[in-house]
Amino acid sequence: MHSIEKLTKKMSDAGGARRFYEQLAEKFPSEIRKLEKNEGLLSDILTVAAYSPLLATTLLQNPDYISWLNRQRVSAKVRGKDELLESLARFALTNSGVETNVLLARFRRRELLRIYLRDIRNLGTISETTEEISNLADAVLEYALRIARQELDNRFGAPLETDEKERAKTAEFCIVALGKLGSKELNYASDIDLLFLYSNNGSTSGQGTRGAVTNREYFIKLAEFITKIVGGNAGEGAAYRVDLRLRPHGRAGALAISLAEAVNYYKNSAQSWERQVLIRSRASAGKTGIYRKFFDAVKSNVFSVDETIENALRNVRLSKEKINLEKSSGKGFNVKLGRGGIREIEFVAQALQLAYAGRDQWLRAPHTLISLSRLADRKLLGETDLTELFEAYSFLRCLEHRQQMENGLQTYIVPETAEARFLLARRMNFGDLASFNRALEKHTGNVSRIFTRIFKQTEHEIDCLKELPPRIISSHEKSNIEIDSDVAAFKTLELLAEVSPHFAGMLATNPALIKSLPDRKKGFGETDYRQIFSARLGETNDFAGELSVLRKSWARFLLEIVVFDAFEKITRAEAKKALTKLAEASVEAAIFITKRELERRFRVKIEDFSFAVLGLGKLGGGGMDYNSDLDLILIYDDEADAATRRDGETEKNNLSARQISASPRLPVSASVFYARAAEIFVTALSSLTRDGHVYRVDLRLRPDGKNGATAIGRKAFLNYLETRAAIWEWLAYVKLRAVGGDLELAEAVEGEARKIIHRKAIESDASELKNETRRVRERLEQEKAGIQKSSETDIKFGAGGMLDVYFAMRFLQLRDDVPDDAENRSTLFTLEKLRAKNSLNEEDFQNFSNGYEFLSELDHNLRLIVGRSTRLSTGNKSILQIITERMKLSSPQGLLENLTVHRLNIRAAFENILES
Repeated sequence: MHSIEKLTKKMSDAGGARRFYEQLAEKFPSEIRKLEKNEGLLSDILTVAAYSPLLATTLLQNPDYISWLNRQRVSAKVRGKDELLESLARFALTNSGVETNVLLARFRRRELLRIYLRDIRNLGTISETTEEISNLADAVLEYALRIARQELDNRFGAPLETDEKERAKTAEFCIVALGKLGSKELNYASDIDLLFLYSNNGSTSGQGTRGAVTNREYFIKLAEFITKIVGGNAGEGAAYRVDLRLRPHGRAGALAISLAEAVNYYKNSAQSWERQVLIRSRASAGKTGIYRKFFDAVKSNVFSVDETIENALRNVRLSKEKINLEKSSGKGFNVKLGRGGIREIEFVAQALQLAYAGRDQWLRAPHTLISLSRLADRKLLGETDLTELFEAYSFLRCLEHRQQMENGLQTYIVPETAEARFLLARRMNFGDLASFNRALEKHTGNVSRIFTRIFKQTEHEIDCLKELPPRIISSHEKSNIEIDSDVAAFKTLELLAEVSPHFAGMLATNPALIKSLPDRKKGFGETDYRQIFSARLGETNDFAGELSVLRKSWARFLLEIVVFDAFEKITRAEAKKALTKLAEASVEAAIFITKRELERRFRVKIEDFSFAVLGLGKLGGGGMDYNSDLDLILIYDDEADAATRRDGETEKNNLSARQISASPRLPVSASVFYARAAEIFVTALSSLTRDGHVYRVDLRLRPDGKNGATAIGRKAFLNYLETRAAIWEWLAYVKLRAVGGDLELAEAVEGEARKIIHRKAIESDASELKNETRRVRERLEQEKAGIQKSSETDIKFGAGGMLDVYFAMRFLQLRDDVPDDAENRSTLFTLEKLRAKNSLNEEDFQNFSNGYEFLSELDHNLRLIVGRSTRLSTGNKSILQIITERMKLSSPQGLLENLTVHRLNIRAAFENILES
């Protein structure tokens, strides 16, 4: 018991955690014995119990969830609807004897264990948490729809409608999400507001046990069945409380309504508050095409170009006042509906959307935070207001979540008693009640002040808002630059907008960057990105601040490269070299942030952090470009000692044999420790914050793909390459390169891995290597062909694209044992090496070399001008013209003719090397 007391001492509800442990030990002693061997899991379980008696009860009722949680807890990613739907299908197979409504309630409760653990660990933003809770609801609704549809088809046959040519076809159905589910901001105990739509009237086929019925009757029964499955209470509680009161005609309306009826209602009969509801709407389950048709038909009524600012503000204010009258209560502060609460933040966003989104489609974002950001980008909301609303939203939603997950109740009232309020404050990570009360007062005061001011604007202020200048001028004004004193920066911005609409757009959404626009007339000097990152990160010591520093600094460095590239002051090779150095420095910065955050969480000083980062793809080849992903393998030394310091003493902990015992809060094994390091590292680079994100991090090429550990030990990784890696993985690992972290470890793993894959390739059957290379290449080409428009040419995945060069080159490198050069890993240099080795004949070399040079330059310009794209649209004349001029070609037609010739030559060389 002494170790449990030590483990729970600093938890928010230490007594509750210890009581849970005692109950678990009494009921399931075998589980306790397992947990004693996995203290990291034990710590997580006790932390969940301290934060949520509801989930503690769930674990006591379902001890098998503990081992499930152990497998799930190392992942920090947000799971999408499809992945959750697959998990639900597996859960249903192992619980086949359970009624569907009970099954869904149990599945939701189990998934909340994982989501809430991630939440209280602070491994995701509030937006990521609410998105995943919403995805979970989507998956449950999709599953319920499939079950209900099968049952009703068995009874009445499939519902049918007729098309324009009087041919019968199956009628379609869509569950439309409204409210918080509609904007993917669902909380842990939210009702789900739904609207059921079907495509058209008609009747069922009658090929069921009960004969034919009208489509209207069929879909009303379907809606009833879904509501019962999802919202039915069978002793264990419903999966969700389903609220259908927002449907047309409210309680008096039919549960399901045809597409035509719905469009007619919202165009001609709906009140303003009902149209306001549709701001936060989307397809949650079923056929998304039904929703798209519906919203396309009514969006001009939701976001009307004729809506006056005064009227929009007045209508939303009336909606708020109506809620205040209906929900008024003297029993403490209401986080959702009280003065300065969540609803006021939502209504600020929605009122300004209704006022301006009729004329500006970009403002039509359902998510509250995205909407607020875009309103600020258009100067419809001040930057200070935006910051205060963001901070208040995060604080209040977190407070709402902590309240609701205590007992699973839909409560919004902050407790009045000191004891209950202090426990809530502890769960909000406040050390004392006074600090919590001050924070609550500050955030609600800010929201209330902004809400009151916006809804009481004078006619003069409204007229000023109507006169916003064009997008770029707006960005300039928001940056507070004096135009007379900074004409050069303004001119640079104007010219950049002509060359690179994509990056000019980045400036329009982040006008503060205008201040850091470089003087394009000066030379482009080499910048020590690592040193600058290190210095700036050293000035802050909290995770959110570090992420902000990284993103702001990175954006300025990227912008500098863009400007000099756009104005042709540097070559493509120089731009890629700088982008590669920036990526490597960002990796190092993320390692620095990760180590610091681990030290904060473990409350130890980590002196030896054996965490290595190896790059693949463009990063591995040293050829990063704009919007390139970071394809990474994360390695730790599973034989190293990690030195930690606590209480002024230094002790050595062998992470491969022992557990980190220095932390009173979170002792874990080496694999879990580095899995958490991987989570923080990826979050540091890729999570979307108010300041944007840095890179998309792709770990899918790690051993065992998405099912593999996010960080893997050195020995385990090399053993995988030796015993289980597939040929397609050899092809990917040809480009493996040490890029950050423990470089001694990274370079050692790189060298050993290269020896293994080249040796295995030489020992393998050459025809098998060739056939597998061709198979993988053809599969990638076919997968992309289905999403390509007839007016587009895919210069990467299409026939004769860059992948032809990559796959043929890597095949030859493996077949003939030609590893990447240590100093120059570029494609063109490697092709030269292969020619010198006689792996490539002169004709194939020329086809690959000239073709790749052309495609690489085209790809680079596409990325600069339009962002991330592998497809060249032949219909966009303005972009074709910009590219033509930058590539010094005579005409867009000449560009397309050159592209055709090079693709044909590349494919010919590919076929010559990898003939069937």
